[in-house]
Amino acid sequence: MPGVPSSMLLMFLARLPMTAMGVTMTLYVVNDLGRGYGAAGLIGAATTLGSAIGAPLVGRYVDRYGLRPVVAICGLASSTFWISAPHLPYQVLLAVSLPAGVLSVPAGTLARLVLTALVPLEQRRAAYSLDTIFVEASFMIGPSAGIMAITQLPAVYALTGIGICFALSATLIYRMNPPIRAEADAEVFTGERPPVRSWLTGRLVMAMFIAAGALFCLVGMELAALATVRASGDIAWSGLLITLMCIASVLGGAIHGAVRRSLSQGTLMVLLAVLTLPVGLIDHPWWLLAIVLFPSNVLCAPTLAASTETVSAAAPPRVRGEAMGLLDAASRIGLAIGSPIIGYVIDHSSPGWGFAASAVGALGIASLGLFWRRSRTPAAPVPALSSS
Repeated sequence: MPGVPSSMLLMFLARLPMTAMGVTMTLYVVNDLGRGYGAAGLIGAATTLGSAIGAPLVGRYVDRYGLRPVVAICGLASSTFWISAPHLPYQVLLAVSLPAGVLSVPAGTLARLVLTALVPLEQRRAAYSLDTIFVEASFMIGPSAGIMAITQLPAVYALTGIGICFALSATLIYRMNPPIRAEADAEVFTGERPPVRSWLTGRLVMAMFIAAGALFCLVGMELAALATVRASGDIAWSGLLITLMCIASVLGGAIHGAVRRSLSQGTLMVLLAVLTLPVGLIDHPWWLLAIVLFPSNVLCAPTLAASTETVSAAAPPRVRGEAMGLLDAASRIGLAIGSPIIGYVIDHSSPGWGFAASAVGALGIASLGLFWRRSRTPAAPVPALSSS
């Protein structure tokens, strides 16, 4: 379809510096600033919190003002932060991390909006699945490139390079200006914006909770897998293990996009959690762990794609940017709370319990969404008894 290949490639390039920045900043704080991993984690947490706060706000401004003004401001903010980062003391770096997260380039939100605008409804599952596959590919490339840059080059070059990448990707998005609204929805944007209460339905809120639960499970699964191979003395194979997990997710995304009918978002998330639950029974060798992890990772991309599909179908076109931003925020919250909780479980028990905690936590978060939806759905009226 016209515009789809170039837009997907553009958003893939925009995500690369985003996937590289976490590990790069961590190694910079630890190695170059001489701080501990806790200090590095504070910066990561501030950036994640900022992006969770900013995603729906940025999405709302995309709905109101269009793509170019938002990309220009966010691109300038992101590139300025990373170019100036190697010249700032730790305290200042920590202070500006949160606002930098708020104004990060919304590549995920923009990618979903562009695909929704370019692809007809009956083919969006395939488009969202392919986009999720590109996300997996960016996570296979970005962190490795970041580690190579920060360990082989002076820190000022590595961090400045990420800032330049943000500037280049934002400039390309600004120049190409891909559509974020379908032509059929053009007249919707001429009226007043509907209030949040009118469109943030129980279905949408439940979809956000399910997405948060899925990301909680995925980050916990990855952390538990790394802890397992470390405990068994197979840490040298951890990179290959993560790569195989990504390949399984890519395969699942391809299948999900190819089938005519797929499972719902909630069903996919429950299957993801159930298949993760018993993985901890296998702790060595690493290749057997990879085999056991394969089924749950096959469900990774389909669950994320189904989340996008659910929100896209439930959100009115006038507020779709804000709704996609809320989905991003929910996903980031799931990631942010998953790492410390599963890390605590692993530290106080064993890596195997990390898999179980990931599954139980994900189901618990999704259950909150189901409870919210049911509590907000009015009960059916009781038929009146006949007088006869």
